This record gives sequence, C-alpha cells and structure tokens, in this order.
Amino acid sequence: LQALGLRLLPENEEGKHGVEGAATLFYMVHCGKALYNNLLWSNWSPEALSKLVIIGNSFRGIEERLLSRILERDYSYIAKVLKGTEEVALPSHPRYMDTFNDTSVHWFPLDKLQELSPEVWNFVEEPTYQDCEDLEIIR
Repeated sequence: LQALGLRLLPENEEGKHGVEGAATLFYMVHCGKALYNNLLWSNWSPEALSKLVIIGNSFRGIEERLLSRILERDYSYIAKVLKGTEEVALPSHPRYMDTFNDTSVHWFPLDKLQELSPEVWNFVEEPTYQDCEDLEIIR
C-alpha cells in the first residue's frame, strides 16, 4: 500500500483519526460501531466529514438492528449524521454472503451536512462507552 502512495496508521487510534483537511478513504470492513462513532467524532464538522469516505458496515444496517435509544446513547455520532450520509451497498457475492453482506460505501456531501440543524454540531463530547454492553473495540 505504501508503494501506491497510501499511508497506513502506525498505531491503534481507536478510530480517533482526523482527516486534517485532506480527502481520506477509510477501509473499515467488519469494525465495531465504536470505531465508526470515534471516527465521526474526530472529524465532527461539515467541512471535515465532507472529506471522508468510509468503506465499512452499513450505517443504515446499524440503525435497523439497534434500538434507537441505544444508538443515540452509545453511538450518538452515527445517529446524528445518518441524515447527512449517502450510502451505497456493495454488491454481494453468493460465495461470501455470510461475511460481506453488510458492506457499504459512505460519504458525506457538504450540502446535506449543512442542512442538519446547528444543534447537531454543537455537541462534541468525546464518546466514553461506559454503559455500552456490546463494545467491539480493542484498546
């Protein structure tokens, strides 16, 4: 990957990686919800999020599988950005239906993010996951 000019993260940042103004692709297949939530928190502005593309578990699938109160309590940044997200499911292959059946490409168009209410952007508290029962993160 480095030969292609891509940069790998040298250490576990628990998803807390800022894009620092550059368009960035995150390949996060089969990652836990907390990693996606942390990544969103680390880039919590319309300008930064509009530079992000995520290949990973479907945010819509996460929304469908979790009770809304759990989604909003434990993964609030995913919950808040859903209306500002474009998502396209990757085509599934019959041979890998049990492993890559929930993979999508996500991007965050600036115009959609700017349509979200200002209150969405005011809360930027770092996620802690104290009450989270199904935490899927390696610390």
